[in-house]
Amino acid sequence: MGFQQGLSGLSAASQQLDVIGNNIANAGTVGFKSSQAQFSDVYANSLNGASANAIGIGVRVAGVEQQFTQGNVSTTSNPLDIAINGNGFFRMTTNGAVTYSRNGQFQLDKNGYIVNSQGSQLTGYAANTNGVLSTGSPVPININTADLAPNQTSTINAVMNFNSTLNVPGTVLPVTTPPVITPTAFDPTNATTYNSSTSTTVYDSLGNSHVVQTYYVKVDPATIPAQAALTPPTLTRPASAWTVYATVDGSLFDNGNGGQITIPIAPSTSVVPVPLATAGFNNLGSLVGVYNTSVAGTWSSASFSATSPNAFKMGVPVPTIAVSPINTNSAPPLAIKFDLTNSTQYGSPYSVSTMKQDGFASGKLSSFNTGKDGTIVGSYTNGQTKVLGQVVLANFTDPNGLQSLGGNQWGETAASGQALVGSPAVGALGTLTSSATEDSNTDLTGDLVRMITAQRNYQANAQTIKTEDQVLQTLVNLR
Repeated sequence: MGFQQGLSGLSAASQQLDVIGNNIANAGTVGFKSSQAQFSDVYANSLNGASANAIGIGVRVAGVEQQFTQGNVSTTSNPLDIAINGNGFFRMTTNGAVTYSRNGQFQLDKNGYIVNSQGSQLTGYAANTNGVLSTGSPVPININTADLAPNQTSTINAVMNFNSTLNVPGTVLPVTTPPVITPTAFDPTNATTYNSSTSTTVYDSLGNSHVVQTYYVKVDPATIPAQAALTPPTLTRPASAWTVYATVDGSLFDNGNGGQITIPIAPSTSVVPVPLATAGFNNLGSLVGVYNTSVAGTWSSASFSATSPNAFKMGVPVPTIAVSPINTNSAPPLAIKFDLTNSTQYGSPYSVSTMKQDGFASGKLSSFNTGKDGTIVGSYTNGQTKVLGQVVLANFTDPNGLQSLGGNQWGETAASGQALVGSPAVGALGTLTSSATEDSNTDLTGDLVRMITAQRNYQANAQTIKTEDQVLQTLVNLR
């Protein structure tokens, strides 16, 4: 009799309705992956082997397979929300137990760890205080909200154009040929004693800022030594030059003793300005070197190093309680490299194209976001950024072998294979989108159509049982 077939059909249709109902119920669940019931026919075993005329005894649910297709990505206002585009799962840990999820709704707990609504911690690669990632075993990601330590200035990169048409300070007007020049001592308070000036802010080891003002004085070409008088004579002799002076927080300083506030030399009580260096140019307006001209009549190389021929040392004395101050008159000086590479001398007004220095004050973490490669970058109130960590993804040879644990999480099994952990956007792993989540991939329209089909199957199998019952009743009545 056909009761078995009908009953199996009812069971299969009922389970299909359960699967469809679960899909529809989770249509709004972030990171949810819909499932599909798969069926197979059933035949009875026989000691005599299979028969060509065997009649099946019904149907069974062969499996319920999840569909790991990509869901739509929706933006959110939470910078900790993360959506996966492509393959992979977030690797979570709860008291040492590792699970996997596609739900990227995260927040910070009281200890600074990135967690989901169940309290599971998101894992990835940790970053040290310098922002360098440790790409070993993934660990729970902790966002360090401590202030960013200050960085002491070590380099200033300046690109300028010096106006070749300007006169040497002290030139008697009207200009004659050759010009008559009255030697004029540099004085930062007297604008007629220099041609150009600019400033930049530098920082000591505690992040204290100090203003360094540099002044540029055009050199009388007649005072440039002959080639043979250069030290050594192999130095390139410039066709024109500009002497550099500087003040820090309003105080004139020089490179004496590696860097010191300029003070009178006894028995004189007057301060004699000492140049930090002199920048030399050829007839084409190109920088050919920097020279030490602090000793009258002697020009020698002031290059910071062989690899930085157009940079000179600037020992900036800053009285401070910093552990490693930029420099004080009583402490070993720390040289700042003042690099004039790419500076020019053309017949156009003085201009500053670039004035960059590598120091900064301390800063507080103001925001952070996650890049496509999972790198979490923090932005600080001092304008600096630093890597705080990196989210990792895990992939599996057979995702359908994962065990659904509820709470939008899966567990690794022997069927799924071992987790393949790596950085997002590497190999087969997908990319990440910050301030976004992945919607459920439930196809509501398709599931509603499948629900109607499953309902019809259920009704048809019920009709099979009803018909078999009527046939059986007919046999019972034959008495």
